[in-house]
Amino acid sequence: MRTLRRVLLGFLLLLAAVLAVALYFIAFPNLPHYQQPDKLHYLDQWSAEQRQTYYYTPQGTQVKGLQYEWFSALEMPFGKSKFATPDYLARFGFLVDPKQQPTALNPGNLPVGFARHEDSESGINYLDISCAACHTGELRYQGQAIRIDGGAALHSLASTVPTIRGGSFGQSLGMSMAFTYYNPLKFRRFAKEVLGEAYPTGRDELRRDFKIVLDRLLGTAFNDWHRGLYPTEEGFGRTDAFGRIANTVFGDAIDASNYRIANAPVSYPQVWDIWKFDWVQWNGSAMQPMARNVGEALGVGATLRLMQHNGQAVPENERYASSVRLHDLYTLEETLKHLKPPTWPQEVLGKIDMPLASRGRALFQENCAYCHAPDPKPRDERMAPDRDPEWRMRIVSTDVIGTDSTTADNIADHRFDISKLGWTPEELGRLDVTLQNITPSELDMRSISSAKGLAYITAYVENRAYRDAGVTPEERWRMDGYGLPIGVQELRGYKARPLDGIWATPPFLHNGSVPTLFQLLSPVSERQTSFWVGNFEFNPKQVGFVSDKFPGGFLFDTTITGNGNRGHEFRDGCRQDGVIGRALQPEERWALIEYLKVLGDTAREEQLEPIPAKPWRPGPTCQL
Repeated sequence: MRTLRRVLLGFLLLLAAVLAVALYFIAFPNLPHYQQPDKLHYLDQWSAEQRQTYYYTPQGTQVKGLQYEWFSALEMPFGKSKFATPDYLARFGFLVDPKQQPTALNPGNLPVGFARHEDSESGINYLDISCAACHTGELRYQGQAIRIDGGAALHSLASTVPTIRGGSFGQSLGMSMAFTYYNPLKFRRFAKEVLGEAYPTGRDELRRDFKIVLDRLLGTAFNDWHRGLYPTEEGFGRTDAFGRIANTVFGDAIDASNYRIANAPVSYPQVWDIWKFDWVQWNGSAMQPMARNVGEALGVGATLRLMQHNGQAVPENERYASSVRLHDLYTLEETLKHLKPPTWPQEVLGKIDMPLASRGRALFQENCAYCHAPDPKPRDERMAPDRDPEWRMRIVSTDVIGTDSTTADNIADHRFDISKLGWTPEELGRLDVTLQNITPSELDMRSISSAKGLAYITAYVENRAYRDAGVTPEERWRMDGYGLPIGVQELRGYKARPLDGIWATPPFLHNGSVPTLFQLLSPVSERQTSFWVGNFEFNPKQVGFVSDKFPGGFLFDTTITGNGNRGHEFRDGCRQDGVIGRALQPEERWALIEYLKVLGDTAREEQLEPIPAKPWRPGPTCQL
C-alpha cells in the first residue's frame, strides 16, 4: 500500500510539474519582444488605397468559425488585457503600423491580413485570414521599419501542433479561448462585450457556439499532434503549403485515411508580377489564377462540406457549396496587377555602389539570367493571348538544382483516395480542367495526386460559386483570368522566379534555409547549418535578416528533413548534384548583391555602366 501511495504521489507531482510548465508558457509564451519602430516607411509600390484593399479584403476563410467580434473581445489567459491588441499580435510576427487606427475596412484595428466577411445567410461576421497576412513583409534597420508589400511574411501563423516552447499563434489563441470559456468571470466580461444589450438573454447560446469553435481548434491541434502530421517545425515565416491544403481538403473534408505527413515547409513567395507568369502557382503546378486562389482559400479555412457524418457524400444539390468569395478574390488579383517590386530605399539602408553594381550586372548575365530573366512571349505563343506581358518561367528539376527535394517529392508522390465522391470520367470530362499527358478516364480516384485532385475539386467549387453568384460566362472568362482553364502540371522541380526585389525577401531558397544572399552565392560548405529566425533586423551588406540568437527566436536546423540548405551552388568542379555554376570570388559575390539591389529599378539600371558580360560556360559534367 505504501508503495502504491508513493507511485500515486509521484504521478501527481509529475502531473503538477507538467501543468506548471504548461501554465508558465501560456502566461509567458516564448515570443520575440516587439519594439515599435521610430518610423515606418512605405515604398512606392502602389497607392495607399490599393494597399488597404489588399490588406483587408476577405477571401471567405474562417478560423474554425471564429467570429470577428469574438476575436476582438478575447482576453489574455491571465489578466484583462485584450489578446488582439496590435502590439501583442506583433510579437507573433504579424504586421502593424504604430499609427494605425480602426477604419471601416479594419474596424478591429487588427494587423495586416486580418480581415472580416459577413456570411450571406446568417449575417455573422467571421475572422478572415487573407493572402496579405502571408504575403506582406517588413524589414528593420537601426530603428526604422520598411514595409514590403507583396513580400514574405515572418510570422508564426501556420503551426497547429502544440509545443513546449509555446509561441505559435494557434496555440496561444486556443489557450485564450479555453481560459475564457472555463473562467466564469472572464466569460461574463466576454459575453457582455460581445452581446451588448442582448446580455444576459443570449449568454447560453453564445457559450454553446463558442464551445463548438473551441472544440474545433483543440480537435485540430490534437489531430495534427497525435497523427504526427507536421514533424518538421515550421517556425517563423514558413508553412507546408501543399501539405496543409491536401490534409484539409482530402483528410478533413473527405476521409481521415487521406492524411499525409507534411514535412516540407516553404517560405511565403513574393507576389509582385505573378500575374505575368505562364504557370501561376508558386511551384508551377496551376495555370488558372482563380483556381490557384480558390485552392489557397480552401487550405486557409474556407468552408467546404463534401461528406456527411455517416461517411456518405453530401447530396449533389448541396455539394461544393463553400464560403469562398469569388468577387473578392478577383478584386485581390486585379489589385496585385498594380503592385510594383520594391526599390532599395537608400535613405534608410544606405547608398548602392553603382560601379560595383555595374560589374554585378555583367556577372548576372553570365551566371543567373538563363534561369531567372523573364522570357516574354509573343502573342501567338502565349497560353493566354490577352495577357501582356506573359513570361515563360523555367521549372528546374531537383536533380539539376539540387535543393532540398522534400517539397517537390511530396507533391509528386503523395496519393489520395477520393472515390467516395463518386466522380465518373464523363462527368470530369465536362469540367474546364486540362491535364498534361493523361485523360480523365485514366485517373484512379483511389490514388490521385494532390494537384489533380485539387484541380477537380476546385472546378466543382468554382462552378457552384459562380452559379450561386449569378456570374455570366463573359464575367467568368474575365474573373478566371484571361479565360484560362484549370490546367494541371506536375514536375519534380522548382520555379526559377524573376529576381526583381529579391533583396527584400529573406531568408532564401524555397524553404528559407539560407539566411543571406551572400551565403546563397557561396559554396554550401560556407553556409550556416543552423541560424535563428524571427528577427526582423536586416543586414544590408550581406542582404538578409540578422540570424544571431535572440529571446523568443526559432532555431532553424538545416539537418532536419525538409530544411536542407544544399544545392543552387556556385563551386568549381563538376556541374552536377546541385552545382549550377563556377565558384564566385568574394568580390564577385559582392558585385552581384549590389546589382540585385538595383534589378527591377529602371531608373537606377539606366545609370549603370555598360560592362560586357562573359559568355556562360556549362563547365564539366563528371561521371562516376
